[in-house]
Amino acid sequence: MSGKKIIAIVGATGGQGGGLARAIAADPHGPFQARAITRNPDSEKARALASLGVEVVAGDADHPASLDKAFHGAYGAFCVTNFWEHASVDREGAQAKAMAHATKKAGLQHVIWSTLEDTRDIIPLTDPRMPVLHGGYNVPHFDSKGQMDQIFKAEAAPTSFLHAAFYWDNFIYFGMGPRAGEDGQLTLALPLGGATLPGVSVEDIGKCAYGIFKRGTSAVGGRFGVAGESLTGEQMAAKMGRALGRPITFFDVPFDTFRGLGFPGAEDIGNMFQVQAIMGDDFLSARSPSISRELNPAMLDFDGWLAKHAKQIPIG
Repeated sequence: MSGKKIIAIVGATGGQGGGLARAIAADPHGPFQARAITRNPDSEKARALASLGVEVVAGDADHPASLDKAFHGAYGAFCVTNFWEHASVDREGAQAKAMAHATKKAGLQHVIWSTLEDTRDIIPLTDPRMPVLHGGYNVPHFDSKGQMDQIFKAEAAPTSFLHAAFYWDNFIYFGMGPRAGEDGQLTLALPLGGATLPGVSVEDIGKCAYGIFKRGTSAVGGRFGVAGESLTGEQMAAKMGRALGRPITFFDVPFDTFRGLGFPGAEDIGNMFQVQAIMGDDFLSARSPSISRELNPAMLDFDGWLAKHAKQIPIG
C-alpha cells in the first residue's frame, strides 16, 4: 500500500460510499487506498470491507472532532449524508458543515460532495403546485444538500460535486416495486407526471465517484450527474415485466394522491417527483448516461441492473 493516496470515505457502509470503497479495493494497481469511516467499525458491513483490504476507522459526522483523526493523512474524501436516517434538514446541514470544515482542516487535495439540487433556486416556494415542507423547503432531502454547496465551495478543501439519479434499488428496499391487484395483475405505480426518469444502480454511484477521483484535481469545481439510463414509466414497467416473466402495467399516480399516502416522507418524495417533472429536460440533461460511462465504463443500464437484481424485487 506504500505510496498510495488515501481516500477517506464517509458513509462507507452505505450504498454510495460502499460502492466507492469496493471500486478502489477492486483496483489493486490503482493509485488509491480506501479508508472507510463508520460509526461502528465492528459492524458486519465494516468487517466485510476490511476483508477486502480496506482500512476501517471510527468517525461520525455528528461528532466533528472524530473527523479530524479520520481524515488525517488522506489525499481526498468522499462526503455524503443520509437524510432518511433522521429526516432532519438541520442535522443534515450540521453534518455537511462538519465534513466540509474537517476536509479543510486536514488539508485534503480533492473532495467529492454527494449533493442534489436546491430546488428553491428553480421553483420558488410561492409556487402553488406543491406544499411547502419543513418550514421552508420544496424537497427537503434535495434542498438541504443543495444549500450546503456554498459551504463546500467556500469552507472546504477543493471540491467536486456529484448528483445522483433515482436509485433503482428503491424497487427492492423502499417499497416502490410492483404490486398485484385483486385480479393478480402487477402494476408499477409512480408519480411521474408523464416525465422520463433518470435512474441508476446505487453501486454505480460509488464507481463513478472513483472515476472522478481518477481525473484528479482537474475535476475540482465540476458537477457530475450520474445515471445509467433514462426511461418513461411505461418503459420501466415493460423491462421489469420481461425480467420477472410477468406483464406489468404502469400507473402514473397523481402527485397529490402520492403525497397523501401517509408513509414517512411521502410529501417529500411526491414533491421530488413533481419537481423533476417540472424541470423536464433540464433534470435529464443534468444526469448524463454518456458522461457516467466515461467515469465508469461498466455502468449498468436498467436491463443490466434487472439481470442482477430482479429476483430481489418484492412483489406487493
